[in-house]
Amino acid sequence: MTLRSGAEDRLLGASKAHTIIQVLSTAPGIGPIRAAQIVAIVVTPHRFRTSRQFWAYCGLAVVTRSSSDWVPGPQGWVRSRVYQTRGLNRNRQPSLKAVFKGAAHLIASRMKTHPLHAAFQRLIDGGMKPNLAEVTLARRLAAAVLAMWKHEEVYDPAKHRSTIVST
Repeated sequence: MTLRSGAEDRLLGASKAHTIIQVLSTAPGIGPIRAAQIVAIVVTPHRFRTSRQFWAYCGLAVVTRSSSDWVPGPQGWVRSRVYQTRGLNRNRQPSLKAVFKGAAHLIASRMKTHPLHAAFQRLIDGGMKPNLAEVTLARRLAAAVLAMWKHEEVYDPAKHRSTIVST
């Protein structure tokens, strides 16, 4: 038995009237409360043309700016080819970021048989740090939720691209 606050009960009650919340709650780690939070914050998925724009809005986009983009070369200053990441963007919707990172954490820690957990485990086995692998999982989940919302279809794990390249 879980304890919910009064606000969560009201949100859950109001969400039953919207069919899109039931569709979005089929995504792994996204229940009816998280789906209602996503719909309440974003309002319409058509604000975002691509999933990268949605990632930036959620605070899941990687910032690669630096002040040392120029290095001395043989014939003067040339642009550096090495880009260093500076973390995630700061202009974000913090509630939405918490929703997707919470869902990613749930998949990584409790849903051991899900295909997204297998993708998370491949990232860890490949040498990625667990916190960065969770952010990658949150990005994949955000992209899936945006596509589900735009096309109004339930979650299908077969639609995820495989991270293993066939040779």
